[in-house]
Amino acid sequence: MSFGRPPNISTFNPTPPEKGSFPLDHEGECKQFVKEYLECLKKNQGNNGNCRHLSKAYLKCRMDKGLMTPEEMKNLGFQDVEIKKD
Repeated sequence: MSFGRPPNISTFNPTPPEKGSFPLDHEGECKQFVKEYLECLKKNQGNNGNCRHLSKAYLKCRMDKGLMTPEEMKNLGFQDVEIKKD
């Protein structure tokens, strides 16, 4: 008996993510960007359109720290977003 799946499925073949896996930020090098993004979402009642600049800054931090493969921002959907300096 297996819990959580229909009894007629005997094997599961997972597929990797489209962009591949990336290391977790165990050292918290980009943690501040996550905090700012979550605060922005809370302030804007979940409307992430006002917080996209923080998403872009977080991804840039991850790329700069070697936590993800460098990628052009336009390929990640941020071609029209400027990182704001507070």
